[in-house]
Amino acid sequence: MSIAPLRVRFAPSPTGYLHVGGARTALFNWLLARRHGGTFVLRIEDTDMERSSEAMVQGILDGMRWLGMTWDEGPDVGGPHAPYFQSQRLDRYRAAAAQLVASGHAYYDYRTAAPRVKTSDGEDVPESFGPKSYDETSVTLRADEVATREAAGMPRAVRFRVPTEGRTTFVDAVHGEIGFDNSSLEDFVVLRSDGYPTYHLSVVVDDMDMRITQVIRGDDHISNTPKQVLLYEALGVPVPGFAHVPLILGADKKRLSKRHGATSVMEYSTQGIVPEAMVNFLALLGWSPGDDQELFSADDLVERFDLEGISGGNAVFNPDKLEWMNNQHIMQLPDDVLIAHVRPWLERAELWRTGFEGEQRVWLTRALALLRPRAKRLGDIPEGLGPLMRPVAFDAAAAAKHLPPEMSEPLDALAARLADLAPFDPTTIEQAVRGTAEARGVKAGAFMQAVRVSLTGRTVSPGLFETIELLGRDESLARIRGGARQAQSS
Repeated sequence: MSIAPLRVRFAPSPTGYLHVGGARTALFNWLLARRHGGTFVLRIEDTDMERSSEAMVQGILDGMRWLGMTWDEGPDVGGPHAPYFQSQRLDRYRAAAAQLVASGHAYYDYRTAAPRVKTSDGEDVPESFGPKSYDETSVTLRADEVATREAAGMPRAVRFRVPTEGRTTFVDAVHGEIGFDNSSLEDFVVLRSDGYPTYHLSVVVDDMDMRITQVIRGDDHISNTPKQVLLYEALGVPVPGFAHVPLILGADKKRLSKRHGATSVMEYSTQGIVPEAMVNFLALLGWSPGDDQELFSADDLVERFDLEGISGGNAVFNPDKLEWMNNQHIMQLPDDVLIAHVRPWLERAELWRTGFEGEQRVWLTRALALLRPRAKRLGDIPEGLGPLMRPVAFDAAAAAKHLPPEMSEPLDALAARLADLAPFDPTTIEQAVRGTAEARGVKAGAFMQAVRVSLTGRTVSPGLFETIELLGRDESLARIRGGARQAQSS
């Protein structure tokens, strides 16, 4: 696929935080722009003044930044880019509506202001301007009748004049050619009586002014597209390409919502998902590389992403798959990247040490190497690291089961053997542990559990011999002797 100059956009409404579906749409746009050297525009559609908020805007920007999706144009707090906020472009939409009226593609619909209702497209409009309930006599008003009503300041909306015959078609990169009979489309409102644009007008004017060449958005917008195609044509500008991506469903095959768990991407951050895994997971919700590869870095995705790989079928959000993918990325991340991700978690657990930025960083890196395979989420790392950094706190059940009195002498014998062991590495440590068990007539498995509980206070830990090496000779001896005293006193 070759597109030049490619310009795509992500245009969220700040009536909620960045949710999974929106993040996936943003990612598809971002990947396409990055692959083809295009421009990725971020636009905040905040004309719903009652429901929009600065906190929601900030939440969207935070989610984009967490996922690493930098934008080339649009709002960037404290950054170099000029902001695109629809609320700052109201005069532009009103001018476009006036242009449509002047060209005969739209007309004034005069009705008294009425309670607001939702249209079939989800637009919030006055009740008297709802679908098929508008004043159809407005279509044929003479110029003098319009002038009289304007002079009187009568409330009016601006309606687009849909052709009565023919079909409006467009080619969708995912679904192929899609067409709608014009007779099935009502004359739709483009500017409400309060002077605010409807979605159809604002999105078309924005995409026109921002020179968007490809619109990638959810399947739920397909029904909006014929009206927008008519608007592009009426305004005399080229119609962009369209790609409507599948919806995201929960495991119950119903549209993803809060009942399925977290839907805001930043909630997944607080749950210990790393952004690299989230990006990987989102990319595979409705897109396939064409083979069985499942693990991708962002650079890998940029290199391979194309619209042809987007499926026409709905995608299913599988939290177990996300957790598996998270573990895979935790295992593969460079040390410095993983440390940066896990540092806030260690700080909250009061496990972060200033030395981790200096002489103790090697020790932390070695500890993470032991903990990575078991870490499904970032929170698992301080959970596993705590017993290695704090004094041993014996779990009562673990001590009762694995440190009976008869384990006291073998543990002391192991401590004596480790005291002058050389080299002090996992291979020789394993030989010492197994040799001590055999010499004392103790089953190796039972003895290793006694050693594990002595070292960590728990029955589960990273590799036993690697843990002894990580703790070091002096600390390991102290802990093993402490286990022997615990066994003797039980």
